[in-house]
Amino acid sequence: MPKTFSKPIVLDRDGVINVDLWGYVTRKEEFEPINGSLEAIKKLTAAGFSVVVATNQACISKKIINEKQLEDVHEHMSSLVQEAGGKIDCIVFCPHEPKDNCSCRKPETGLLVEIEERIGSSLKNSFFIGDKESDLLCATRHGCIPLLVETGYGEKTLTSKHCPPKERCFKDLMDAVSYVLES
Repeated sequence: MPKTFSKPIVLDRDGVINVDLWGYVTRKEEFEPINGSLEAIKKLTAAGFSVVVATNQACISKKIINEKQLEDVHEHMSSLVQEAGGKIDCIVFCPHEPKDNCSCRKPETGLLVEIEERIGSSLKNSFFIGDKESDLLCATRHGCIPLLVETGYGEKTLTSKHCPPKERCFKDLMDAVSYVLES
């Protein structure tokens, strides 16, 4: 039986937690946290949120890296978060390319279903913080509350017809977390 978490919050990875390389983070040495992101996760942890990460990683299907290499990157990210005083409770990823038409690649909602199964808690009405249109669509389709950060692809996503209202668009993760903690 999975542990039940009271207040889950979903974060995208690239462009939200770490600098998006406009390619793939293939080694832990390439993982560069966005300024303030580790501290933002610490604040969420301290407030009792269960921080979960949902990320598209087509680099696996493209054979750029394998799952073990991705796991090393995620372990490094988790250790940086822990060193900052925060915690990531669950990380799920889609290894597929868009052409694979899978049910887990955002904007599909399979990753969110997987998170719910792992943590034993619904994500409905939970915040989902992302920088891409696919994050926003995934959140909306699953009944989450999408928040947009302007880091990563976020500035470009501001012009999307799926962009949330202005009051749910933020400079970065720390700014979005401040909003979450005040809600």
